[in-house]
Formats: sequence, C-alpha cells, structure tokens
Amino acid sequence: MKKQKSRFRAVTVAAFAAWLMLGRPAMAQEQSGKAIPNTVWVGADGKFESDPDTALVQFGISAQEEKLQDATQKATQAAEQVRQLLRSNAIDPGQAQIGRFATEPVYDYKNPKRKLVGYRVEANISIKLKDFSKIGPITEGLSTLDVTNTSISYQLDSMDAAKIRAVEDALRRARDEASAVAQSSGRTLGELSYASVDTYEPQPIRPMMARAAPGAMEAGAPPPTAGFSAEKITVTAHVNALYNLK
Repeated sequence: MKKQKSRFRAVTVAAFAAWLMLGRPAMAQEQSGKAIPNTVWVGADGKFESDPDTALVQFGISAQEEKLQDATQKATQAAEQVRQLLRSNAIDPGQAQIGRFATEPVYDYKNPKRKLVGYRVEANISIKLKDFSKIGPITEGLSTLDVTNTSISYQLDSMDAAKIRAVEDALRRARDEASAVAQSSGRTLGELSYASVDTYEPQPIRPMMARAAPGAMEAGAPPPTAGFSAEKITVTAHVNALYNLK
C-alpha cells in the first residue's frame, strides 16, 4: 500500500509539473490580457448524446398509527410487499437501497397542549434497474401497494466515457476554428500548446408520480411508461485551447 501511494504521488507531481509547463504561457496571457505572438487562442463547446443505461426507481413507505409498535408493524408489512414484488420480477431485494429511515411522534398542533396523537414510520427506498423491460411491471406493481411518491429517472453510469467523447468533440471544434483563423491569415496551424477543459453532466430530473389507489389500473392495461423511450442524456464540455502558428 505504501508503494502504491508513493507511485501515485510521483505521477501526480509529474503531471502537475507538465501542466505548469504547458499552461504557464496561456495562463499568463489570460491573466495579463496580452496576446502571445504567433499563437491563436480559441474556445469551443462540445457535446455527446447517449442513451441512459440505468433507470432509478424511487418510492417511499409511510405508516402512521397511535402506537409506535403498530406503525412499525404496518411499515414492515409494506416493505415485505415490496420485497415480494421484486422477487416476482426476478430482482434481488438486496439491490434496493434505503436512503432514509425515520420514526417520529405526531402531535396535534391545533391543541394548545400539543397533544401526542400517534407515531409515523417512514423509509425512502430506491432501486437501480439495468433491464428497462422491468420498469413497467415494477411501477405497475408499486401502484397497487401502500407506497408513496413513486418516481422514475434515467441516468448514465458510464459517465466517464461520455465525458471523454464530449471533450473530443470540443477539441475537434476548437481545432477547426483555429485552422480557419490560420488559413484566413495565410498561416499554418501548429501544435497544441495549452488546453483547459470543463465538463458538465446533467442533473437527473425526477418527476413525481401520484400513487394510484389499489385496483385503479385495469387488468391487462399497459403501464404509463409503455411505448415510450427514455430521454437521451447529453454531456457537454468546454475547451480553451492555445495553438502555435507557423
């Protein structure tokens, strides 16, 4: 472990030194506002669109009773129904994750003495699905259970590869713009002297879906998500590049 840390530190220092050597002229130009002779400075945006590879299904379990023991038992029964739903769709319940679990007293604030009226047990549960064909059966099953705030969002787990593709697109656009400047001035574009990169990944949108009452869905009716495809995920990048001119 010590050898690996030392090696990582050496590589980091070397990479930082190389960055200083490449970036110092451009940084000086950027800070001073003075142009460097025989160079062209360009900025460009790039993007890469990808189909999502993961669906995130989120929902909550909430139970309220006069006694904490009864509220806990009711929440436990709801959780067992969820586990059975997952098993019936060939999904290991262990894949589901609890983001929050809480028990709290419930008071009647209209009463001047703030009377205790019961206890509430709540849990936020999420599960990631790689097989999108299971989204419909899962959401349809959840609509018949005692759960709240069901939502579906799509995300891209292989984000690093998408960022690289976006950076590649931005660099290509930057070089094309720099080449146009060089050609219009009768010069030849040289090598890349410096580049700074910023990537931006979208935040997932989680539209809330109201819980349907048990039995609200007709037997055999397709789930609300049937027939629709997942929205593509767009990753963007911005590149500032300094090229030499020949």
